[in-house]
Amino acid sequence: MDTKIRIYLADDHQVLIDGMLSMLKTNPKFEVAGYSLNGENLVEDVEKSKSDVLVMDINMPIKDGIEVLREFATKGFSCKVIILSSYDDVKIIKEVLKLGANGYLSKQSAGENIIEAINVVANGEEYFSQSIRDRIFESFSKIPQQSYINEAMPLSSITERELEVLKLITMEYSGTQISEELNISTNTVETHRKNLIKKLNVKTTIGLVKYALKHNLIN
Repeated sequence: MDTKIRIYLADDHQVLIDGMLSMLKTNPKFEVAGYSLNGENLVEDVEKSKSDVLVMDINMPIKDGIEVLREFATKGFSCKVIILSSYDDVKIIKEVLKLGANGYLSKQSAGENIIEAINVVANGEEYFSQSIRDRIFESFSKIPQQSYINEAMPLSSITERELEVLKLITMEYSGTQISEELNISTNTVETHRKNLIKKLNVKTTIGLVKYALKHNLIN
């Protein structure tokens, strides 16, 4: 039998905790390892419970989600973390991803997305709810092209053309739309896409977005 995904919950609202507990307990793949209403001893509790995924509110009493993530990073703790938040500020999203968060859910959509998010993150990928993705893409689309290139150039061997393709991919352009926008063939677009995936070591569009967030390609 497959090993269950052990989940720890952290939120200062008991009602939200109870709602998630009820939902997660109906899934045979999940096992709720525990929960906390504040961040005081959260790192120790998650570690002791041997949890695979922590679903955590960014705003908690005593110690908030940012502090918890910093403590995880300091201790080298490998538990996957999904942030719950009422905020869609890209600066906050960037900060938690740089600190090692693996997913970001708006509280408004948590009920419909939490099971998918846990499965995706437990599988080693990143997850953003649709409203968060929309906010990221909106911010991305406002970056002046030249500043985008200047910010990215020192990072790796990525070419200027690949950066242009990366920007359009993360803005959810199709291969045909990228081809038309940059006046190149769809085969060339696909070549650039494969090169980006190889160079950035990602698997999905969300992985590309996370790379862009981490390296300040999104304002």
